[in-house]
Amino acid sequence: MEVTSAQALDRLRAYSPPSPSIYYSLPLTRRAAVLILLFADRRGDLNVVLTVRSAQLRTFAGQVALPGGKADYLSETAAQTARREAWEEIGLPLDSRKFPSPFSVEHLTELPCSMARTNLGVRPCVAFLRDNSADQSADIEDRLIPRLEEQEVASVFTVPLERFLSPRYLLMDRGGVARDEKWYQGNWINWNGRRWRMHEFQAPIWERATLKRYRVWGMTARIMVDVSRIAYGKDPDYEFNDTIGDEDMITNLWKNGQMDEKMISKARPGSEAELKEAVDQIKKGNL
Repeated sequence: MEVTSAQALDRLRAYSPPSPSIYYSLPLTRRAAVLILLFADRRGDLNVVLTVRSAQLRTFAGQVALPGGKADYLSETAAQTARREAWEEIGLPLDSRKFPSPFSVEHLTELPCSMARTNLGVRPCVAFLRDNSADQSADIEDRLIPRLEEQEVASVFTVPLERFLSPRYLLMDRGGVARDEKWYQGNWINWNGRRWRMHEFQAPIWERATLKRYRVWGMTARIMVDVSRIAYGKDPDYEFNDTIGDEDMITNLWKNGQMDEKMISKARPGSEAELKEAVDQIKKGNL
């Protein structure tokens, strides 16, 4: 592994989010978690796994996201929620014993909650997909990523994590020639009475001979900026919010009664099909 990547993992392991988090004060229907799944590519650089949401979903259809979703139970930790959703969406095994040799997952840390536009408190959980082979030559992208749940995820791609600290992206063309291009833009908005930096990245991804660009923006982009700042111990080369996450914003909304339990339509007694549909919709983030 490249030295910078090893140091980045050490910083993430050492990071402790402020405690207690507002996450565990929120009602069940306001809790969600996402998995920031990192792995070292063939060059030893840390990459992050991102998904494109299915066009069939009611919310944020076709948009780039991290694997994740809503909590199922109050007793479920954010890390458990994130891992369960990653299993459902991209097939990442829940049990370390079920990983194909030589892979395993290490839980690194959690970040303060971020605020979703659907008024959810979203807890980012950071994990490292480890290659345990002696020479660390196993191809993680080919062997483990992805197995998609097509109703929720249309595709998966990866981006070098450190790139999220720069407004420019060094892109290699198919001939091996590098070109430096702008991939970032941002602006300040007023959101819930606060100045909030809206980041947007156009991630250039080669899919066979075709160059595609995936828009990473909003909460997902903010989380990418936050985790990159922690991992590499430096600030991005563009304007950003000083705080990690949106805990203060979420706490204010919670105190003002704006993060109360979400009500769903209850099924009539004996109507198991309707109840199951309501629960499924909550899990998918559609209610």
